[in-house]
Amino acid sequence: MSYIAYRTKEKIVIDGKLNEKSWQLAPRSPRFVDIINGSPALYGTQSAVLWDDEYLYIGFWVEEPLVQAEITERDGLIFNENNVEVFIDGGDTYYEFQINALNTIYEVFFIWRDVFERGGKYDIPEFDIFGKSAYTFGGNHDRVPIHFWEGTHPRGLRWAFRNWDFPGLRAEVHVDGKINDENSIDKGWTAELAFPWSGMKWLANGRSLPPSEGDLWKLQFARYEKLISLNKNIGYAWKPIGSDDNHRPEKFTAIQFSNKIVGE
Repeated sequence: MSYIAYRTKEKIVIDGKLNEKSWQLAPRSPRFVDIINGSPALYGTQSAVLWDDEYLYIGFWVEEPLVQAEITERDGLIFNENNVEVFIDGGDTYYEFQINALNTIYEVFFIWRDVFERGGKYDIPEFDIFGKSAYTFGGNHDRVPIHFWEGTHPRGLRWAFRNWDFPGLRAEVHVDGKINDENSIDKGWTAELAFPWSGMKWLANGRSLPPSEGDLWKLQFARYEKLISLNKNIGYAWKPIGSDDNHRPEKFTAIQFSNKIVGE
């Protein structure tokens, strides 16, 4: 069953606070569960989606009694610490976004290698695999010996463009507490994201931009929590996908867009 994303007629101020009436009225996801088996998560996480003619809006509410984040470098590997994540499926492409409580952003654009051919539609300067520092990527398990070369996905490898930035992206976080202060008990943090439809050319996959009534998109919503005592990052998600590999678009959550105004 898909989630219904409603329109907002209210101006959304991207400040991380999620305090507009539209966010209060928007249906929230269920509490996130363990990404592998669906068991209850240690801390609460929810998300919601809104949209208008200009942006796709995504909000996260993150319970975290000790808000922690260290990485400040843009495109630093923040999946090694606490973060929330969004993936957007484009059929032969997909996009990955992550953000931590310091508002550090990590993003990568992926093109499946089985559709990337010389002279094809992706063989353009924007996706120059020689000049843009592109990498081959087989998923989160591509360094496990048995899957070292191809990963575990049936489609195999994809080209990963780490220097690709979503045009016009806006993102902010708000911490309800004192970040990186172990002497303070925090409520958590929120993230407020705005992805311009004008930047989704390579993700539209034949769909109109902005969406039409009833259009379906598939997105992944996840959170990774670094459990220091176990020295391990635990993944939570809107729904379980049976793996800790987020790079499986066929498992993403279906989002159906409605022209109805949220709350009406």
